[in-house]
Amino acid sequence: MPCRVSGISVVRNDPLGYFDFRGKKTAIVSLGCVRNTVDSQTFLEEARHRGAVIASAEDARVVMINTCGFTREAKEESLGVIAEWIGRKKEKKVESILVLGCLAQRYREDLRTELREIDVVGGLADFRPEGISANPPLRLTPRHYAYLKISEGCDNRCTYCAIPLIKGRLRSRPESGILEEAGQLEHQGVRELNIVGQDITLYGLDRKRGQSGELPLVRLVKKLLRQTSIPWIRLLYLHPGRVDGGVIDLFAQAKGRLCPYLDLPLQHISARVLKRMGRFTARRDLERLIVDLRRKVPGIALRTTFIVGFPGETRREFRELLDFVRKMRFDKLGAFMYSREEGTPAYGYRSQVTGREKQRRYRELMELQKDISHSLLEQKIGSQVRVLVEEKAEDGRVYLARTPWDAPEADGLVYLSSRSKLAPGQFVSCRITDALEYDLVGDA
Repeated sequence: MPCRVSGISVVRNDPLGYFDFRGKKTAIVSLGCVRNTVDSQTFLEEARHRGAVIASAEDARVVMINTCGFTREAKEESLGVIAEWIGRKKEKKVESILVLGCLAQRYREDLRTELREIDVVGGLADFRPEGISANPPLRLTPRHYAYLKISEGCDNRCTYCAIPLIKGRLRSRPESGILEEAGQLEHQGVRELNIVGQDITLYGLDRKRGQSGELPLVRLVKKLLRQTSIPWIRLLYLHPGRVDGGVIDLFAQAKGRLCPYLDLPLQHISARVLKRMGRFTARRDLERLIVDLRRKVPGIALRTTFIVGFPGETRREFRELLDFVRKMRFDKLGAFMYSREEGTPAYGYRSQVTGREKQRRYRELMELQKDISHSLLEQKIGSQVRVLVEEKAEDGRVYLARTPWDAPEADGLVYLSSRSKLAPGQFVSCRITDALEYDLVGDA
C-alpha cells in the first residue's frame, strides 16, 4: 500500500526504493521550481514515515537531492550539486545519497552507470487522488505561505518542452482533497496560499468541464474562497489560451482575497514562432486578453515569460517581440534561452540559433524589461499598499515584505522601515517612498 503524505501519496515506481531510513538523520536539497518544492516536502514526509530523523543538510548523514531537468542549465546545476555531495561522501561527511526528481526520472540509467557513488536513483513524487495524511505535512516554506499543487503532468504539447516526457499526461486531484489540504494549511497559520501545477488552467479537464462551460479551476477557486479564510490566494502558471471570461470575472469579483496577479507565460508573440512552438494562441487574441484584464481588473499585475533563440527565430521576429514588450509593459517578465531537449519535436528543427546569439537576445530583452519595471514601480511612490511581512533584514532596522503583486521566490520585495516590531506573516499598511529596478521602499 502506498503511504499517504502531505496530500500526495507516492505510488509511481516508489522513488525512495527500499532504502532503510530508520534512525538516520536525513535532509533534502530541493532544486528547480516551486512545484519541486511541493515534491520535496512529499519525499521528506515519506522518509519520516519510514523512520528518518529529519535534520538540516549540515547535520544529515543521508541526503536526498530533488533534481530539475527542465533545461540544460537546470541539468547542469543538478549535476553540479550531485557532484558536490559525492565529494562530501568521499570525505565521509555523509553516508548515503539519494537522487530523485526530474533528472533522475529522465536519465535514471545514465546516473546509475556513471555515478556509482549514488545509493538510490529514484524518480518523481506522484499522488493518489484520495485522502491526505492526518498528520500536519512537513513544509519547506516559511510558516506564513505555502504552495498547493492541484495537478501533475501536462496535456499541452509545446514542441520545446520535455515535461510531458518526464511527468506524463495531466492528472488532476479531486476537489475534496485539495479543499481538505487547504483547510489544514490554514490551521497551520498560512496567510498566503499559492495554487500551482504545470498549467493550472488544465485542472479538471481530464475529468469533466464545469457547468455552462465553466473551467473546473474557476469552480475550485470559488470553493477555496468560500471554505477558507486565508487572506491571500494566488494563482500561478495559467495558459493564456484558456484564460476566458470566467477567469477574468473571478478576479474582478474576488478583490482583496484573490491576489490581483496573473502569471501568463506567453513564450513569444510572432505568429510563425508560436505555431512552431505548438502554442495555440495568436497575437491579436493575446493583446485583446491583456486589454480586457486591465480594464475589468484595475491594478492587476501581469507576469509573463518568453523564450528567446527558438530554432528559426529571426532577428525580425525577435524585434517584434521587443516591440510587443514595449507596448504591453508587463509588470513582471522572465526569459529563458531556448534549451534543446532530446525527445522533443523542436530538437530536430533546423536553423538552431547559436548560444552567443541567444545570450545577446536574452540580455537585450531583460535590459528592456528592467527599464519598464523601474518606470512602473516609480508610479507607486506615494501610494498606500497592504504588504505581507517576510522577515527582518540583516541590519535589523528594516523588514522585507511583499505586495499582493509579488509572488514569493519569484518577484520583488518591499524594503520596509518600521518603528514597531513586526512579525513574519503580519499584514501592515505601507506608504511607498522609493522605487528600485525591481523592488520598492516604504514606511510602515
